[in-house]
Amino acid sequence: MNEKQLWTLAEKTEDALQPVFRRLERTAEENTRRVLDAFREHRVSDACFAGTTGYGYNDLGRETLEKIFARVFGAERALVRTTFVNGTHAIACALYGTLQPGDVMLSVTGAPYDTLHSVIVGGERGSLSSYGVKYRQIELAADGGADYEAIRREAAELRPAVAYIQRSRGYAPRRALSVEEIGRITEAVKAVSPDTAVVVDNCYGEFTETREPCAVGADLIAGSLIKNPGGGLAPMGGYVAGRADLVEYAAERLSVPGIGSECGATLESNRALFQGFFFAPHTVSQALKTMVFAAGILSALGFETYPAPDEPRSDIIQTIRLKTADNLIRFCQGIQRGSPVDSFASPVPDAMPGYDSQVVMAAGTFIQGASLELSCDGPLREPYLGFLQGGLTYEAGKIGVMSALSEMLL
Repeated sequence: MNEKQLWTLAEKTEDALQPVFRRLERTAEENTRRVLDAFREHRVSDACFAGTTGYGYNDLGRETLEKIFARVFGAERALVRTTFVNGTHAIACALYGTLQPGDVMLSVTGAPYDTLHSVIVGGERGSLSSYGVKYRQIELAADGGADYEAIRREAAELRPAVAYIQRSRGYAPRRALSVEEIGRITEAVKAVSPDTAVVVDNCYGEFTETREPCAVGADLIAGSLIKNPGGGLAPMGGYVAGRADLVEYAAERLSVPGIGSECGATLESNRALFQGFFFAPHTVSQALKTMVFAAGILSALGFETYPAPDEPRSDIIQTIRLKTADNLIRFCQGIQRGSPVDSFASPVPDAMPGYDSQVVMAAGTFIQGASLELSCDGPLREPYLGFLQGGLTYEAGKIGVMSALSEMLL
């Protein structure tokens, strides 16, 4: 195959995917309407964009943005702060705030990803296990969904303080859970243990559907602002949203008991946070269109892709079985070469904490580590899965994917 043939295949792929693109655009429109309604309801004005210093008392912008997050996500309250260093930090604060020594945490979606695993059961001083929190987990069913029978059985027996759900596939060969499935899990838990708090890692999932987990009964959700809800503009931060008491407990872990959510200067960040959240439904749709295009053209080239091009999506991650180590390396190098930042760099495999094999990672992003921007990585072990994600604009995302294919195939 030469370059002309590859671009001809890209055009055919785009034509075939137009119905899928239209579905994603309709989702973006509905989510944008919800965000816009929240901005108008809470009377966003230029005064909201001014930041605060020091303690950050009476920060109009911060307080208004948190009301908007709560409204859009169907929550009683939200905590939106640039002092969350990443999504893991936000999720950890949600867990530390909800759990007490002697409590049981039940993960109903198997083992959490590596960084959160160390928070929960790591041997480090200060982990949940070191505070006496007991941890149990239920593996996913054979179809990649929840094992509802096991959830009901274990929740009835353990009466856990927290039932934990990881919405996204993360970096595992599983599918993302839909909001509807999260609602069914919540219903199964509450039927046998009504006092259990359902806590959802919502990373990578925001605005991929027209509802969020709080709308189907989840008690608490958490995520990163440099993923979906930051819209590509938030420079840092994370959020927690849900039941008002649980959100305040999380705030007390972010700061200290007695201060909680009252403090937290925003400096010059408010405008970017507001604007990013306003853009987020559209930007997420651009990332989803990029992933759909990647799945379509790679499937046409004979590679297995998860999800398939026309499958419903509940996160912004595309898994590709690239067959060989050389393909995985070259694909990532092509993504890097097609990026707006650090395009001159060439990623190579290297050791990474938490992995038993080398990992290759490509990310030419404006915001360091921003998963809403186009990136790709994967461990150098069979079946040589590449985890592609993001794309601030479909046009740039498509060009990045084509750069990766050119590097790998031509």
